[in-house]
Amino acid sequence: MTFHSAGTTLLGVLHLPAGPGPHPVVVLLHGFPGNERNFDLAQALRRAGYATLVFHYRGSWGMDGTWSWTHMLEDAAHAVAHLRQPKVATAHALDPDRLALIGHSAGGFGALMTAAADPSVAAVGSVAGFDFATAAAACRSDPATRAAYLDAWADELLPLRGTSAQALVTEMEEAGDTWSLARLAPRLATRPVLLIGTSRDSVTPVGVHHGPLVDAYLAHPVPRLEHHVFPTDHALSDHRVALARTVIAFLNRHLTDATP
Repeated sequence: MTFHSAGTTLLGVLHLPAGPGPHPVVVLLHGFPGNERNFDLAQALRRAGYATLVFHYRGSWGMDGTWSWTHMLEDAAHAVAHLRQPKVATAHALDPDRLALIGHSAGGFGALMTAAADPSVAAVGSVAGFDFATAAAACRSDPATRAAYLDAWADELLPLRGTSAQALVTEMEEAGDTWSLARLAPRLATRPVLLIGTSRDSVTPVGVHHGPLVDAYLAHPVPRLEHHVFPTDHALSDHRVALARTVIAFLNRHLTDATP
């Protein structure tokens, strides 16, 4: 499947389940730079009856345009809008009223931000999500932390175009609290939210990126919040089956029997 975002053609794979539909839809957002694209999760969701789109953002993995965090958010919103087009929904037997976003790492950030900006997204999940506002605050307060992000992100640029580690850190710092995931609680309070943390994770340490977010959503509250911590690494390498089962169970509770 191809769709357009800011004049750029983006490529994705739409995994369609068996049966006549209309099928509930999941947009699956990968992280930075996209080494783990979660195709196993997409196939598991397909088997469970969910049409699932996995796609590449601008400036990544051969796509035209340039990579940035802002472009990632814009591309996610355009993916959702594309699947909701009547011609697309009819052609693939999709039910756009039962559309969920699930993201991993930076994609978890993207999923929560996109859902918060679009009240018609029915449910949202973040897996080992990266809280950019928290990371930005750490960079501003500690030069060593900022240097560590520059070094780590410089090693991830090969599949990306039009960016640099310096540009990515600067963009994050400039966005600051406008990208706070905790502040999204009021806009997510009426919808099901899934948060999965990973306790053996040096990329999104659970005490920094997961625990405070859970606390903020419980305090608001977000009544249909579901949260878990898996004892695994950032890619959930030894918890892929558990991840699929948890995501599918969450979606089944909130989308399968939902009335459009």
